[in-house]
Amino acid sequence: MGWNLWRRGAEVVFIDAGQPGEGVSNWSFSWVNASSKTVNRSYYDLNVAGMAAHRELADSLGRETWWHPTGHLRWADVPAVEAKLLETAELLASWDYRVEVCTGAEVRRRLEPALTVPDGTPVLFYPDEAWAHGRQLVESLVGRAIESGAVHRFGSEVCDVGISADGRVETVALSDGRRLDVDFVVNAAGPSAARIAGLVGRHLPMRVEPGVITRLGCAEVPIHRAMHTPHIEIRPDGEGSVVLHSREVDALIDTEPDPAELARQLHESARQVVPDLRDSWIAQTRVAERPIPGDGFPSVGAVPAVPGYYEAVTHSGITLGPLIGRLLAEEILTGNRDELLADFRPERFLR
Repeated sequence: MGWNLWRRGAEVVFIDAGQPGEGVSNWSFSWVNASSKTVNRSYYDLNVAGMAAHRELADSLGRETWWHPTGHLRWADVPAVEAKLLETAELLASWDYRVEVCTGAEVRRRLEPALTVPDGTPVLFYPDEAWAHGRQLVESLVGRAIESGAVHRFGSEVCDVGISADGRVETVALSDGRRLDVDFVVNAAGPSAARIAGLVGRHLPMRVEPGVITRLGCAEVPIHRAMHTPHIEIRPDGEGSVVLHSREVDALIDTEPDPAELARQLHESARQVVPDLRDSWIAQTRVAERPIPGDGFPSVGAVPAVPGYYEAVTHSGITLGPLIGRLLAEEILTGNRDELLADFRPERFLR
């Protein structure tokens, strides 16, 4: 967002309680896709556009290590779940979304020889999907803007947003004692978005859905792309690292308070799918809160009741980030509201 505003000539101040990219962006499975976004057509279309925005951004920035367009694999070990995955694949193919149905044997021969997927199991391969290194992407964009004159206030929280007599945003107060004069504020605070919204008198409903992410260290990364296996999600994370996540393990967070035990379960599941991870080790684990608006869909755009205040709050922030940044910068600077965001405007929560 800030990078898009800065490159179009706006004066930008980046405010972050931590360091760029070290929050949710660094603790996400970071799977760039639309194949899991078929709940309705407008959300699917938004995510397809998000994938295209990633490719355009990668082309414009040149070769960088955050972008990995290596495709995505998915399969199941329960007949009913497998049937649902194949049904979704048929729907996506009818929408011109590229998908290949392979066997486990074909996948091991062509794509991922280290897997233990059974020979005859149907495996979906989505060649246009990718994974992105969220922290590196944020660091790159914010760093480019700062090098060219954008201002940053890292390590400071927003503790107040001042409103003028006519109801417009006019100042932002920080925990370090500074007060900034502003023309507009973009709430892209992730899990803290509801608190920031409250500073302007707005109620933004948010779900509380924590997730466990574990990074493994390994001498050599044995896989080449992101994958959803029956019980564990696995992807590379650059040289010498693999990322793990599982909805099944997320469901244990309330009953198992020790992140180390959750990480152990993730590690064991991963070794069942990729035996070459047997000598890997748990390097980092974090239980992170996902920034999900109450109805599960993004909240992006102006809040008419508070001129100068905008929201960019969404699950699937990695997939949608480059697109939302571009569309919202256009809206802020010109007033043009893109139809891709029509179903995801913040004012729907006012009803």
